[in-house]
Amino acid sequence: MYIVVGLGNPGTRYQETRHNVGFKTIDILSAQLNIDIIKKRFGGHTGEGSFEGSKIILLKPQTYMNLSGESVYEAASWYKIPLSRIILVYDDVDLPVGKIRVKPNGSAGTHNGMRSVVGCMQSENIPRVRIGIGAPGIREFDLGDYVLGRFSADEKPEMEKSLENAAEAVKVIIKDGIEAAMNRFNG
Repeated sequence: MYIVVGLGNPGTRYQETRHNVGFKTIDILSAQLNIDIIKKRFGGHTGEGSFEGSKIILLKPQTYMNLSGESVYEAASWYKIPLSRIILVYDDVDLPVGKIRVKPNGSAGTHNGMRSVVGCMQSENIPRVRIGIGAPGIREFDLGDYVLGRFSADEKPEMEKSLENAAEAVKVIIKDGIEAAMNRFNG
């Protein structure tokens, strides 16, 4: 069994923001794997299905980004699932727009959603797929405003491709393991 968690903020106000690429990846997986996200559990929206013989839980926490860990903790506790079977998908300002990075663990960095997850799970050893959203490039720029902003028209095609790659990376992790996904997507 795997729990695949896309980090984001609920509501239409945040739907197309940089901070919601985790949610968008879950939506892609939902369509590809025929898993309807219709249940309200664990402080989030969930769907259950299977892929390559493994049960899959897709989770979109509805706690707002800064409290995402509460939802992840509830789901992991309910299913008694090891950290190695949780896959987090989220935005990363340290990667250029369109790039993804698969890692078996790591710090939360500046990402408040990841800080919440790491704090609630009391571990950094959680597999993840980070999706590059670029950095504002201006030191005076408010990072909060940036991540809650929308992609430019020029960035959208690259982002669509990276979201597809992120969904594919999740499937490779489940099917072939984290090392295979890292070899394929971290080039």
